[in-house]
Amino acid sequence: MDNKDNFIKRIVKTRGMGQVITVAFGLIPLCIVFGILNPIFFSGQNIGNLLRQIAPILIIGIGQSYVLITGNIDLSIGSVVGMSCMISATLMTKGVNPLTAIIITLITCLTIGIINGTLVSICKLPPFIATLGTMTIARGIAQIVNNNYNTDSIGEGARGFRDFFYYGKTIGLYNTVWIAIAIWVVFNFILSKTRTGRHIYAIGSNIEASKLSGVNISATTTKAYLVSSFCSCTVGLIICATSGMGTMDAGNSYEMYAVAASVIGGVSTLGGQGILLGTIIGASIWGVLQNGLQFAGAPVAIRNIVIGIIVVVSVLLDVVIRTGTFRFRKLSKP
Repeated sequence: MDNKDNFIKRIVKTRGMGQVITVAFGLIPLCIVFGILNPIFFSGQNIGNLLRQIAPILIIGIGQSYVLITGNIDLSIGSVVGMSCMISATLMTKGVNPLTAIIITLITCLTIGIINGTLVSICKLPPFIATLGTMTIARGIAQIVNNNYNTDSIGEGARGFRDFFYYGKTIGLYNTVWIAIAIWVVFNFILSKTRTGRHIYAIGSNIEASKLSGVNISATTTKAYLVSSFCSCTVGLIICATSGMGTMDAGNSYEMYAVAASVIGGVSTLGGQGILLGTIIGASIWGVLQNGLQFAGAPVAIRNIVIGIIVVVSVLLDVVIRTGTFRFRKLSKP
């Protein structure tokens, strides 16, 4: 019994686990309320669709979590999703093999990650400005790659591509869910068990102390942005597989979804704190709210307002907890 109690105490004391447990307890009543409002919410078909809806948000949440933990932010996520969708779809409509199209798309998206990391860590641009610029560039590429038109259908030749990323099932779960699980397992291991993960936390906690400890700030920051771009690329491929075509507005507002999944799950916007288990909970809350409010008949505008309020409150609570104070700034008299 003592060993069991000690194990539980170690789990609870794990860095960031307190926030995860708190948010998880908020998810349970949320599901119960929506289940009472509409029993279809707990149907097997809806649960499967809900998990498939949560998966892309979890994936981009993982990417944004990596960047937030370093004390930075990535606003280019949504545009990289759109760029990934358009490049892959355009190549496949031109007869390019789906695997080749995926590789070319991935290389292009990772290039954005390298640019982001370079601008932030070497050129010392504020991450908000740097990724705002690459956000516009990536969206422009998404628009120009097919001459400012959405693509035609990627065709039956890409049936395997569509099944792998969206429609197919393995052991009862949609492949989209398995992809999200695999990405989470890999990047959670890197973040929690490797030197790269320790460095990511270190520069988010105290960048000057990290420099003195020999951490390569530029390389570590760029790695975080590469993870973000990889995750965005994957979500773009999922969206392409879902619709069977490329759309220039794919990924709109996904930077908001990524931040929501991260901060709701306890990842600090101030850097150095948060675990990817929390990102699962954050993405789940986002998915449950969207799905449940839809069943409740709430319009899209109301759903967006609710998500926005939750994100603002989550960040506000993080600031209060991290700083220990909350003061309104006084306006100086002229």
